[in-house]
Amino acid sequence: MLKRTAVGMALALVITGCSAPVKQQQVNAQYALPLVNAPAVARTSTRSQSATQSFQDFKPHLVSPAVIREALLDEHDRWVGTPYVLGGTTHHGIDCSALMQHIFGEAFALHLPRTTEQQVQEGSRVKESDLKAGDLVFFRPPGPYNHVGVYVGDGYFLHASSSRGVKLSRLDNVYWKRYYWQARRPVAQTQLAQRVMLASEG
Repeated sequence: MLKRTAVGMALALVITGCSAPVKQQQVNAQYALPLVNAPAVARTSTRSQSATQSFQDFKPHLVSPAVIREALLDEHDRWVGTPYVLGGTTHHGIDCSALMQHIFGEAFALHLPRTTEQQVQEGSRVKESDLKAGDLVFFRPPGPYNHVGVYVGDGYFLHASSSRGVKLSRLDNVYWKRYYWQARRPVAQTQLAQRVMLASEG
């Protein structure tokens, strides 16, 4: 279902911007779910079970990092194919920072500011080698705007591409590797996992 972007295509997919102006180690093998060709049922079961638990009974040390990954894959299913529109905020068209705002609000009940310039100030900076699902990844491609996506795991990030709309891309793709800027962790992973349950109970 999810296809790796060919190197040749990557050079042609130029992201010009997002909003108005101004390898973490792999997820623990026992929890990791395959990103490519992952059956929809397998990807949604973990989150469905989490939603049935009481938020008050939540125990951070018992939560798998896969909960965050599942929530992000659910958001991918919800937004995939939505066209890129600079300044857009809906399923009719959306830009990269607005997509992050929606994803974090819907999946984690966490408010992010509207623009990439504001989002890059959130949380703490993390090394590319320490990326975890839920970290924001930023790029400085050619053009007047920066670009943002969210790391899903296994080298993939979810974003709104100006040429292909909402999709998953590889961080090690020649294009994205070239323009990678930095990553930010808005909140600790245990807290982000806890917020999945909060958002599920709505």
